[in-house]
Amino acid sequence: MKRLLLPVVIILSLPLLFQTTPTEILKLKVFDALIQTPQESGNFVILNITEEDVEREGGYPLPRQRLAEIQIDLINEGAVGVGWVISFPQADRMGGDEMFAEALSYSPSVIAMFEDGKGNFPLSPGTVVMGNDNGGILSLGVKENLPLLSNNTLQGLAIAPTDVDQLVRRIPLLVKTPNNDWIPSFGTQIYKSLFDVKTYIIKTNDNGIEEISIRGIPPVKTDSLGRKWISWVDTPQTDLKEMDVAGKFVFVGVTANGVMPQISTPVGLLEPHKIQTALAESILIQDSPYIPDWSLAAELMMLIVFVSLVWVALHYLGITWGITVATMLMITTGGLGYYLISKGLLVDVSWTLISEFISGSIAFYLRFRQQYKLRQQIKKQFEHYLDPRQVKKLQDDPSSLVLGGERRYCTFLFTDVRGFTAMSEKLEPEQVTEIMNQALTIQANAVKEYGGMVDKYIGDAMMAIFNAPIDLPNHETAAVFCAKEIQEKIKQADINVEIGVGVNTGYAVVGNMGSDTRFDYTAIGDAVNLAARLESSTKKVGEDIVIGYDTVSANNFNDQIVLKELKSIKVKGKEKSVNIYTII
Repeated sequence: MKRLLLPVVIILSLPLLFQTTPTEILKLKVFDALIQTPQESGNFVILNITEEDVEREGGYPLPRQRLAEIQIDLINEGAVGVGWVISFPQADRMGGDEMFAEALSYSPSVIAMFEDGKGNFPLSPGTVVMGNDNGGILSLGVKENLPLLSNNTLQGLAIAPTDVDQLVRRIPLLVKTPNNDWIPSFGTQIYKSLFDVKTYIIKTNDNGIEEISIRGIPPVKTDSLGRKWISWVDTPQTDLKEMDVAGKFVFVGVTANGVMPQISTPVGLLEPHKIQTALAESILIQDSPYIPDWSLAAELMMLIVFVSLVWVALHYLGITWGITVATMLMITTGGLGYYLISKGLLVDVSWTLISEFISGSIAFYLRFRQQYKLRQQIKKQFEHYLDPRQVKKLQDDPSSLVLGGERRYCTFLFTDVRGFTAMSEKLEPEQVTEIMNQALTIQANAVKEYGGMVDKYIGDAMMAIFNAPIDLPNHETAAVFCAKEIQEKIKQADINVEIGVGVNTGYAVVGNMGSDTRFDYTAIGDAVNLAARLESSTKKVGEDIVIGYDTVSANNFNDQIVLKELKSIKVKGKEKSVNIYTII
């Protein structure tokens, strides 16, 4: 499971690293949902030439003479400037160009240009590049306005490039030509006309454009391509009848059906003049949202860190705590993303959240499978040796079973059938097998009844452990009661066998032992050896049950069992005699 973390992190990083279309769309949709729309600045107003206006004026296009009248009317109504988001590349057939050109010169004004991709470009305005001349979006050609008009006013490129989901969110303040000249966008030229600015200052870094300065307003942060993130401000709108334009710069455009194309934005379909108004509003917003150069590096770093933490939590903390911590990490990730966006830093965490969920699901599945396999292993290993209730406890709490061996204080019980060799010689093998199966079944059932575990069968002998693999209170007492029950049940079974039982208590190493490919759950230690020696001594001392001193010293037998002390004996491996007891 640990080895899978690195491949999972790498795979989940790839869509972000290569900026795939689905992850980019997801990122942009999240930005749309979380970016707060600020209040309008109060400096602009939109004048719509509506369907009714076009019908009243006798159709579209309106004569240039009429446009000149509208320009003058707007100035007379108190407009500080007028931006016509309309292009005028051909001469007016009705001869109104001179009047319109003169009217444009009465106040700060801008007329629109549109791209046509034919490789023609207007004269570049004054620009100063501070840093390397890199970054920017390349234009393929611009359709200029009639020279008579463009000589009397400023021109701006009404451009609205779309993102991968075909929505407009970012508009370049300046675009680049193949000759490394620059063409200002319509919204940018507004400020040049208002403040009579001669030069744009473009500040760059190693990644591209960093910010663009226009004298009169604070520097405008952009992405490396010189694009400004648009805040879709609800700018006031008016029409030719109302002309509520006093003290404001007016963006003029046509909303009549079939004249201007409607462009898709996150707030719906908008005409070009409304998009350029939103750009002009966004330029003025301090701490306006933008995608910093380091956003991709930050997004990758957050993905790697948070995905790894979720994986580690589910791997090391268990299912309950792991899910809790993983959930808190996902909440933290979402909170961090929301905080950054609220501060105007468009750093996306949506793919990180999805990656956390994916990696968490994988880690949860692997953890669950690991636990399931461990439970099945425990069941397979112990179902024939433990009471089903004990097996269930081990499955519910596998940590109570320390694999590999641990030092535990247990009671050990050994049994052996007396006269097995003689019986084997007198009876057929099938009869011997049947008798032994009955005898061993009686012993195993007694061990399970008193909470012990049948460790192994060795021919006609059996070894049992009490207080392992799970804790058993008063295991000394349980083992003695088990020994008594074995003798009673064997006699009741009437199978004509006698069994010697040895019981001893002490410390031993208990756990899975053996080779890498074959092992067994057992116990080793002096206390185990002594229990086996006590069982062997039953013939010598003439008793069916022999119990060691440490087992008897627990003294939890009450009145149900009466013990008597036997003469101490010498056993192999012990220098001193061993005190032993039996049941009366």
